[in-house]
Amino acid sequence: MKIIVSENDGIRLDKYLAESTDYSREHILKMIKSDFIKVNGKVEKPSYKVELNDEIDIDESFKETSDIKPEDVKFEIVYEDSDLMIINKPSGLVVHPGSGNWEHTLVNGLMMHNKDLSDINGEERPGIVHRIDKDTSGLMVVAKSNKCHELLTEYFKEHKVKRTYIALIKGVFPHDTATIDAPIGRDKTNRLKMAVTAENSKEAITHLKVLKRYEKYTLVSLNLETGRTHQIRVHMAYIGYPIYNDPVYTSKEATEFGQFLHSSEIDFIHPITGKHLHFKCDLPKEFQEFIDNLD
Repeated sequence: MKIIVSENDGIRLDKYLAESTDYSREHILKMIKSDFIKVNGKVEKPSYKVELNDEIDIDESFKETSDIKPEDVKFEIVYEDSDLMIINKPSGLVVHPGSGNWEHTLVNGLMMHNKDLSDINGEERPGIVHRIDKDTSGLMVVAKSNKCHELLTEYFKEHKVKRTYIALIKGVFPHDTATIDAPIGRDKTNRLKMAVTAENSKEAITHLKVLKRYEKYTLVSLNLETGRTHQIRVHMAYIGYPIYNDPVYTSKEATEFGQFLHSSEIDFIHPITGKHLHFKCDLPKEFQEFIDNLD
């Protein structure tokens, strides 16, 4: 691909190409660092300021290598087009590979299904725009094209993706609705946990609505205004109504199934087609059977 700079914008090379091509800025940075992009026959830094009539050559044969192996991992594809997928993640499935855990993740399964996933989040997280915890089940958005990924990322930042969760919390919650507005940061005594804290924290807002009350539990729906790590689990524990069977935020032993927290609905405008997308999925079998036995 050859591009001739038609205006003297004086902007960075990486930014100019991200705006002028279908490549993400991160992908362009990798191409520049691997000498796959040249300006007037020379390799320039990403910070190079483009000038009028600069001739930019892009070698489109650049491919990223990955050690992540495709695997036959079980998950449900609820919707798919050329730009994105909506998947229903089962409880117990880790979303992406990480330190000490490079196999049997959702990403391994996604790569078995389709290797053409967005690469904005690097080799370890192809297609992953957002994540849900290992033992949280339900709907997730996966990006296939980089442009879609970039736009979805902005959607999440601007709260344009509405996510609804269903949770079973311990105790009988007395109010029909509530909003928990409490900042979340890393727990100072346990680095594996998050906590409500004023130190090194970020704004976190969760909206709660009671669906049904039982003798010792309450079934609730929850909408996130922000997307902090463990946000719902932290907020529910903070107000004294932790999620049932949560192995991290309750003092009781939990079964292998993990917390009763399910991403049940997702609603947004398709960033490429402009189509309104709304999806809903049922509770996992273990979750549904447990609450059925509470009646």
